[in-house]
Amino acid sequence: MRLFCGIEIPERIKSSLRALTGKLRPLAKLSWSPIENLHVTTKFIGEWPEERLDEMKRALRTVKPPGEIEIGVRGLGWFPNERNPRVFWAGIESSDRLQELAKETDRATAKLGVLSEEREFHPHLTLARRSEPVPIEQLRKAVTELLSEDFGSFRAEAFFLYLSKAGRYTQLEEFSLVKP
Repeated sequence: MRLFCGIEIPERIKSSLRALTGKLRPLAKLSWSPIENLHVTTKFIGEWPEERLDEMKRALRTVKPPGEIEIGVRGLGWFPNERNPRVFWAGIESSDRLQELAKETDRATAKLGVLSEEREFHPHLTLARRSEPVPIEQLRKAVTELLSEDFGSFRAEAFFLYLSKAGRYTQLEEFSLVKP
């Protein structure tokens, strides 16, 4: 089983991003992410034995809820850089609570032997990937001409354990961010 933890994006924000990618998709032959799969990843777990799924769920229940997390989806950019990008993304703006959730989730899963994150946490929504050096000048130009790069805000009250299988993401368990 391929697992990760993340926060669901509301449909109204997905609609804004769907409209954006609908306009941008014809401008570059990239591998565009299905909008219905968009989420804020807080911890990538990777391959996990199905017989240990309950153990993973128990570990994630120990994550201290930081409280509701205000999240804004704003800005567009490229990883690792604009000159030779591999990922086109929408930015995530949030309080320290999102960073805290990512650290706590990392700690909880590390106790089960999942590798801890070595890279700094940079929350984003992957809109497209560029695996080959295809031309993207038209896409870059269109992005600079956008009137707005604000796709909306929302308040997250839960995070989820997801299963990734054949390009589809399924929520396996919900964990509240609000203290009981």
